[in-house]
Amino acid sequence: MWKVNHAARVFLAIGSTDMRKAINGLSVLVQEQMGETLFSGDLFAFCSRRRKLVKILYWSGNGFCLWQKRLEKQKFKWPESEEEVVTIDQRQMSWLLDGLDISQAHQRLEYSANF
Repeated sequence: MWKVNHAARVFLAIGSTDMRKAINGLSVLVQEQMGETLFSGDLFAFCSRRRKLVKILYWSGNGFCLWQKRLEKQKFKWPESEEEVVTIDQRQMSWLLDGLDISQAHQRLEYSANF
């Protein structure tokens, strides 16, 4: 069941990942390449070289969950970046899984009212 904390961050591994990796192999990538904490409840997303398969790894209280989506005809619009890891929110992750290009979304602006 897809049950994730709404405050969880989403980390995208930029570039392609060997999709033969399962929980143990992806866990090593999260710790060693991403430098993130596995047990935070955050989501860690990986995409295949052909952009047809995404795997998402996360900790759910008492064990790891590995979610996978494979496209039959289209490709994921996985972001290209010079950084190794990109952080997005869960709304952007939904867009990405639905085939939208998150780089074309309006940039969020932060303002404060100082009177």
